[in-house]
Amino acid sequence: MIILIAYATVEGQTAHIADRIAEQIEAAGHQVILADLSQPGFGLPAGIEATILCAPIHAGRYPPAMIRFVQDWKSELQAMPTALVTVSLAIASEHEEERAEAMSYPERLRAETGFQATVMHHAAGALKYIEYDFFKRWMLRRIAEKAGGPVDTSRDHELTDWTAVSAFVRSFLAQAGREAVA
Repeated sequence: MIILIAYATVEGQTAHIADRIAEQIEAAGHQVILADLSQPGFGLPAGIEATILCAPIHAGRYPPAMIRFVQDWKSELQAMPTALVTVSLAIASEHEEERAEAMSYPERLRAETGFQATVMHHAAGALKYIEYDFFKRWMLRRIAEKAGGPVDTSRDHELTDWTAVSAFVRSFLAQAGREAVA
């Protein structure tokens, strides 16, 4: 099977997740096309049999490059098995209402674009304190403290549950394989 993994990233964690998904799919014997949607003019390549879209939530929205891609290629994406991996720090919150809000973003994408993925996965991102400027570090530390997250600003904190990501990939491959045969 030929699988497109198209991603948009802001701080790099979503690209890291997309890379790990690509490695797992290739290890399972499938061909992967990995695409950064921030590159101008990217379109849906011919021969794609399934797609995994990966995008973070920042300031309550998916990146514009992801929105544009979904709007431009919605009918083609909906004609094949398609997964949406939403990356958000809120998914790792100890507060149920914050996790529930994070889980609502794919529905907001559907309302905005009309696109509905076959499968969805929510992954926690990373706090990259070392890379942040003083104000962003201060602000995100306060948010993390309120959410019960890591507050040690002397290092970065990767919150992605790689076991859950691997389980999602295995499940998606099984489902996409069944749909390809049908």
